[in-house]
Amino acid sequence: MELRVLKYFLTIAEEENITRAADILHVTQPTLSRQMIQLEDELGVKLFKRGKYSMQPTDDGLFLKRRAEELLSLAESTVSAFGNKDKDVAGEITIGCTETDSMAYLARKMAEFRILHPGVVYRIHTANADGIKENMEKGLSDLGLITEPVDTSRFETLHLPVRDSWGALTGKDSPLAEKDAVGPEDLVGLPLILPVRSEVRYTLESWFKKSFQDLDIAARYNLGRNIAVMVEQGLGTGICFNLFSSFENLRFIPFDPPLETGSAICWKKNQVFSTATGRFIEFLKKG
Repeated sequence: MELRVLKYFLTIAEEENITRAADILHVTQPTLSRQMIQLEDELGVKLFKRGKYSMQPTDDGLFLKRRAEELLSLAESTVSAFGNKDKDVAGEITIGCTETDSMAYLARKMAEFRILHPGVVYRIHTANADGIKENMEKGLSDLGLITEPVDTSRFETLHLPVRDSWGALTGKDSPLAEKDAVGPEDLVGLPLILPVRSEVRYTLESWFKKSFQDLDIAARYNLGRNIAVMVEQGLGTGICFNLFSSFENLRFIPFDPPLETGSAICWKKNQVFSTATGRFIEFLKKG
């Protein structure tokens, strides 16, 4: 299986139209058709549902699409690392980032490093801690910005000075919004939107104590981008970090007693990095 053929496949899968894919790739439509038939024969599966005007990926095609994205991304990073080996610090640094106030700290460091080395390009991927660790294990991300608690025994870890505060996100017309802080007793009986990760669940369970078993859980979330929308639409009160102050109809109320979470930059142990990534790690260690 050649990377060139995977690129052909991925373009067709994204466009769902072989004519548009041929125009983008600057190859003829018969060439693409022949390559896809050969790829299906090689893998022994059907990759597309072929219609008169469309080519939609089958379940096997969707699986290969995810794998093709990973393989092509890894190939691009590898070529970039070797291409800049004997030049000034340049190339791509891939970072998986969770949703945290520490992103502002990291972004500032990224900007400072790029002033020193303008040939550096960052590729940022947003995911939860589990997804970020998985991508680092696969070599798809060089670094990960994660929030604790999380198992980092397989990674080198650099703790950051910023901490996230937990609290309740609610509508400004809610009786809860009149409070300056909320305790466990204020949240029992309300529909709540909680994080899905088990490590975070244990942290919240310790804060709620005996009240945890009496909670009305309306939804669990993986990433926080949709919490504000769910709260605005009346699904429940969000339990989250203070990341949504820009929503004028919502109010974030901190926990009492306070509950804070640390964050860290991680990278795989014994990993051989490109010059750009290695220098960036050293730059971060200096604080």
